[in-house]
Amino acid sequence: MPVPVNPFYINMINISTDKEKLDVAFIQNFLKDIYWAAGRTIEEVQITIEHSFCFGIYLNEQQIGFARVITDYVVFAYLMDVFIDEKHRGKGYASILIDAMMKEPALQQIKIWRLATTDAHFLYEKFGFKPLAHPEKLMEKVV
Repeated sequence: MPVPVNPFYINMINISTDKEKLDVAFIQNFLKDIYWAAGRTIEEVQITIEHSFCFGIYLNEQQIGFARVITDYVVFAYLMDVFIDEKHRGKGYASILIDAMMKEPALQQIKIWRLATTDAHFLYEKFGFKPLAHPEKLMEKVV
């Protein structure tokens, strides 16, 4: 006979694309100190949110992570600013977040997904990301 689960010990995880639910101060507080977004202001974070398809991950209604996609919804998408708050890492929440993004109905037509990472290759490989087949074809301009 199964043991009943005590509801007080269940962590309720929710993924939302509702920008109104995002805790912009929480997002900016994390991003301002991380290597890829160091110094990003709250105003800049708000602009990036306004112009991206965003995902918040919530534990018991409190935001614990974030990610955003820049896309044309058909050909190309770039995954950015993916993070889980340090207190909640190592519990699989990043995988839950990425899985929700890859299954999002509005993003199913996209043919090319890209991202940049220094230290999370293992995470993205689980979702089919791999090194560029032809990196010599890509260029960039950094200002």
